[in-house]
Amino acid sequence: MNAFTPITAELDAETMAIVDSLAAAKGMTGPQFAAEAIRRVAESEADYRAFIQVGIDAADRGDVVPHDQVMAELDRMIERHQSRCK
Repeated sequence: MNAFTPITAELDAETMAIVDSLAAAKGMTGPQFAAEAIRRVAESEADYRAFIQVGIDAADRGDVVPHDQVMAELDRMIERHQSRCK
């Protein structure tokens, strides 16, 4: 069983009204909704940081594509797209 740790956050009345409304629509309490929202944001942030770290690790290994090469490929892609749109 997971242990839970209570937290306290100050919310303005408008935000609290949104939380209460959304929680009620989902059949949850405000604290349950807040816990779910915090979990989702925390997981998303952790995923994003892991994604960024993959790029940092690749750059540290020298596993990168030179800027000029990337721009040349983008220019070719734009040219192909523009020729199809004429």
